Amino acid sequence: MSASKSTGRVVALCGGVGGAKLAFGLERLLGNDLTLIVNTGDDFEHLGLKVSPDIDTVLYTLSGLANRELGWGRQDESWNFMKALSTLGGETWFQLGDRDLAIHVERTRRLRTGETLSAITSSFAAHFGIAAQVLPMSDDRISTAVVTSEGVLPFQRYFVERRCAPRIDSIHFERSVRARASSEVLSALGDPQLTAIIVCPSNPFLSIDPILSVPGVRAAIKKSSAPVVVVSPIIGGKAVKGPTDKIMTELGVPRTSKAIAEHYLDLIDGLIIDHSDEQEREIAGCAVRTASSLMNTDEDRVRLAGEALDFARHLVSTPQRQFGG
Repeated sequence: MSASKSTGRVVALCGGVGGAKLAFGLERLLGNDLTLIVNTGDDFEHLGLKVSPDIDTVLYTLSGLANRELGWGRQDESWNFMKALSTLGGETWFQLGDRDLAIHVERTRRLRTGETLSAITSSFAAHFGIAAQVLPMSDDRISTAVVTSEGVLPFQRYFVERRCAPRIDSIHFERSVRARASSEVLSALGDPQLTAIIVCPSNPFLSIDPILSVPGVRAAIKKSSAPVVVVSPIIGGKAVKGPTDKIMTELGVPRTSKAIAEHYLDLIDGLIIDHSDEQEREIAGCAVRTASSLMNTDEDRVRLAGEALDFARHLVSTPQRQFGG
């Protein structure tokens, strides 16, 4: 599973556990020819610390430090800090493991000295031995807010504290209009050597839409000459993990890969769906490839990443396809 020789660079958009799994496979195949643009709409301050859940999930997954059973947090974790905090009546609804605390403490310290989130994330990736470039979607604060039957909730309050129980009416990204994509993000998307843009099988509404809400990102993707390949998070009419099913139902979106393609309608060139969804192959305006898209093992992750890269090469070689502009 070592990195292979690459003829160009690849950018992947990701967030959450599913996105991190495919990112793992892509990094094993591409090494430093891969740039990951990661959702930071989930970021929040907790116990005085800056927590970046999706960035940390990607860093832990790619470095082999992730808790394989949970999909988030670190392996071999202990919880002495949270137990001690509980005895003081502190907030324990969002669990921070003893090992996990280190990354939040160090991130917070460095942010207070004036370093950017991009620089800090790059430093962490290097210390973890990650070859790929890992970029937050913006160095500016953007917060995902969920309009629910219980009112407007910050994402982590909805997702963790309330366990996605309230009905969702809509989702918006606070301060995204005033935010800016970093120069590193725009440079990666504008690279003339870019051969593919992969949208990982992350929740479209909570993990990918925040990235696309950053001014300049959507336009840069549309302008790129590289094909955009989306890996559907839906398998057999269901999401593998997380609240995607519930959210799609409550937003009135069919739980189908076709609906995923339609969600990315102005960006997508190709869609990868699971073999179990073969009946959805005919999607207007979008090339479709079927593959085994469940990622239970590291080999599964690498295999699906290879399918996505091969599909992108196929799209480029298809004369009638037009990208960019």
